[in-house]
Formats: sequence, C-alpha cells, structure tokens
Amino acid sequence: DYLGNRNALDQITREDLAARLEDGNLVVVDVRPQVEYEAGHVAGARSVPIEGLAASLEDLPPDAEIVAYCRGPYCVFADDAVRLLRRRKLKARRLEDGFPQWRRARLPIEVGAAIEGS
Repeated sequence: DYLGNRNALDQITREDLAARLEDGNLVVVDVRPQVEYEAGHVAGARSVPIEGLAASLEDLPPDAEIVAYCRGPYCVFADDAVRLLRRRKLKARRLEDGFPQWRRARLPIEVGAAIEGS
C-alpha cells in the first residue's frame, strides 16, 4: 500500500537505460534531493528534486522520453514523478530500481553539480 498501485508505471532496466544514455531523445531526471545528486548520479542526469518537478516541467522537452529515478525500488519519488509527468501528457517511466543499484552495477556515474547551460 505504501508504494501505491505501480501497475500503470512503465519501467526501464538499468541495462536498457545504460545503452540509451547517449540517445538525444531521452532525458534522465534524478528526483532525489540536490545534495544526493551532487554526491553521485547517473551520467548525464538532470537534478530535478521531486518537490520542484512541477515548476520545472517547462524545462523538459515535450517530445522526449523521460526516465525518473531515486533511491531504489522502494523509493516513491520516482513513482510520483512519473505519475505527475504522465498527467501532463509527457512520456515517462521509472528506472527499475535506483541510484544505489546503478552504482553497484558499475554503470556510468558523475559526481558534483551539473553546470547550468551544459
């Protein structure tokens, strides 16, 4: 019950996301707090903390596929993000788990804040 009904939430596997990181029509959003993003995030991900997502929708390309992730398979931030994005008619799904599993799988990561405009 805590996670809500996840049946309608499409997921993407770590392997599929890693293979698509260079895809120009894919936007990866890290919905964890900024401090967690700065400590490490999926390579190329944008920091969009869940509490600011609604205000940041205009910064997301309307035709892109958006993949949201957070702290792991039981973190509801990514679920909430996907639900909000879909209500706004954006194509969105969540990473199957989260950043800790991504890091343990030794997939591409970055550390630090993104430079504005990059």
